[in-house]
Amino acid sequence: MAFIIDGKKISNDIKDELKEKVTAYKAEGIQITLAVIQVGKDPASTVYVGNKKKACDYIGIHSLTYELPEETTEVELLDLVRKLNQREDVNGILVQLPLPKHINADLIIRTISPVKDVDGFHPQSAGALTIGQKGFVSCTPSGVIQLLKRSGIEIEGRECVVMGRSNIVGKPMALLLLRENGTVTICHSRTKNLKEVAKRADILIVAIGKPKYINKDYMKEGAVVIDVGIHRDENNKLCGDVDFNDVIDHVSAITPVPGGVGPMTIAMLMNNCVDSIHSR
Repeated sequence: MAFIIDGKKISNDIKDELKEKVTAYKAEGIQITLAVIQVGKDPASTVYVGNKKKACDYIGIHSLTYELPEETTEVELLDLVRKLNQREDVNGILVQLPLPKHINADLIIRTISPVKDVDGFHPQSAGALTIGQKGFVSCTPSGVIQLLKRSGIEIEGRECVVMGRSNIVGKPMALLLLRENGTVTICHSRTKNLKEVAKRADILIVAIGKPKYINKDYMKEGAVVIDVGIHRDENNKLCGDVDFNDVIDHVSAITPVPGGVGPMTIAMLMNNCVDSIHSR
């Protein structure tokens, strides 16, 4: 039976550590403020925004919430972002994705000041990661690194395979593993001999967006598996990209869905908010 990597516990540990830091900052008269913008009523986004607000409340970060109607124009949203960029009392700005189709998400992300880009999506943040400079790092990949480190799983010198090449997870994930001295391969939908490549992995990170698609045929015995996906299965239960029941006796460690990577994303967002004190 594999070791189950407990993302809930690790994320709670991180939030407790951050709570201590925020309490110390408050004693010095420093208040950290996160502005969260949601456009429209996407149900999943509403849940995510609610969870972020709860995390802020727990840690002691002040949150400003802007719930804008679906018909909000791109110009109106840009105007709000620019105003928040200029506010000295706002440390971080988060625009919840996805945005309505009439708004260019890339333009909105590029308009957020890099020193307030706590999601780590701005091109300047991505570029800093690429060349090893300081900057905000995308929350899900940085959460995966913390899961591995805090579970005592060595990254240095190991074969790491990342399945998925998105700007939010796959690409920054590969760069973070490189930063930890892993030997990294990125797989995607056009990769030939995908199973053979995946089977090289000591650490397999799966972020392909297909429910229960990856089974034990894609992994060598004893691999560590991190499942970034989250879906609803045929019984409306949450599941990941990995067929958990098929691989559980084949691998050495694995993240569950739910309770694995998901809680870490919010914990690392909170970490970025606290780090924003030093980015200005």
